[in-house]
Amino acid sequence: MENSKQTKETVNNVIFEVLRYNPETDKKPRLEEYTVKVTKGMTVLDGLNWIKENLDNTLAWRSSCRMGVCGSCAMFINGRARLACNNQIMHINTKKLVIKPLPNFAIIRDLVPDFEDFFEKHRTIKPFLIRKKAEELDNPGNEFFQSPEELANYIQFAYCIKCGICLAACPTCATDDRFTGPMALTQGWRYVSDSRDEGAEEREQELFSRHGVWRCHFAGACSDACPKGVDPAMAIQLLKRDMFFKQYEKRKKSPARRETEESKEWKPNPDIPKPPDPTV
Repeated sequence: MENSKQTKETVNNVIFEVLRYNPETDKKPRLEEYTVKVTKGMTVLDGLNWIKENLDNTLAWRSSCRMGVCGSCAMFINGRARLACNNQIMHINTKKLVIKPLPNFAIIRDLVPDFEDFFEKHRTIKPFLIRKKAEELDNPGNEFFQSPEELANYIQFAYCIKCGICLAACPTCATDDRFTGPMALTQGWRYVSDSRDEGAEEREQELFSRHGVWRCHFAGACSDACPKGVDPAMAIQLLKRDMFFKQYEKRKKSPARRETEESKEWKPNPDIPKPPDPTV
């Protein structure tokens, strides 16, 4: 029985060459090799877990959801920024993987990048809905109405999981550490293009500064690397277009609409079955 199971589950020995760096003990980063027993379907994250459990429990990295949602396990794998949980070892290379932390970030330890500046730049663009009347947000009377078309204006950019891969791929980030970065700029457009938001002018100082959208060279590397198809390069170009329209007083934006009496009378499709009775 055991022999038949082994024939079905082929084991390959794959070399993991992992960057190691502990600032408390190391003067500079070094590469260390591990031989990992890989079976079909194992992801890079599975391989790192195998190393930690069987070979070296001092190896450090970030991970959480293991299903491509949290963005924690982003790292540089065989010359490309990827999510370790979303990439199977055998699909990348059957002999050797070279794994390093994301480029364009300082290293905290081993494969753990420092995201402090990354999130600080995110905060500067005020990534939340802004209303001129704060009372509307603090004590809402009813919901804002948003059409499917208005939702489509920004929903793609709301899929960002803050993994940092776009910054790791960006050539401008590699040469200008003051560049706001594709993630923060994309989130700026996500809120500026939201029909419920009135904070475009409050974000302009950061979005259109010398280190904002105008520093983008439109290489498109951020969109090519993004694991969620957010397309930061397009968001940055849309921000540039928005500023152009503002300069020529052509910017158009529909005001957010409150729920109407007509929408309150909406009734569900009668063909949809009713939910089951509560069990508690």
